[in-house]
Amino acid sequence: MTEDILANPTLRLRHTAALQMLSLAMAEADARAEPQCITIVDAGGTVIAQVRMDGARLNALAISVTKAVTAASTFFASGAGGQDLDVALACGGRQTGLEGGVPIYLDGVLVGGIGVSSGPADIDVACAMAAFVLSDRLAPQGKA
Repeated sequence: MTEDILANPTLRLRHTAALQMLSLAMAEADARAEPQCITIVDAGGTVIAQVRMDGARLNALAISVTKAVTAASTFFASGAGGQDLDVALACGGRQTGLEGGVPIYLDGVLVGGIGVSSGPADIDVACAMAAFVLSDRLAPQGKA
């Protein structure tokens, strides 16, 4: 097989997998009695799955998007790198230092991010991490 000089093969998260991940995160939120807003974005930051659970705070929906985009664009969990206000402003408010955003790696390749918001930070993170149970091919970090 010859190398394509115009394009790279791309590994992408299927929308069906994103919806299943969303369901797993929702189940964790239900188990903790903490309604959440959950967003999954692709590697380019485009929303491919999203929900605002009954009882979740309205402003948390936008925050979940920002957390997911932060994780996808920085390759790290939101809150981990100590993103400051200058970076958030320079990115048009599309990055945050709030915890609850986790990058999604598939077979070691970044394919997106998940952002969870509406509860305490530790529950937001736990709900995001619950989504990775879907497959052992998924991970919240790339291969070292």
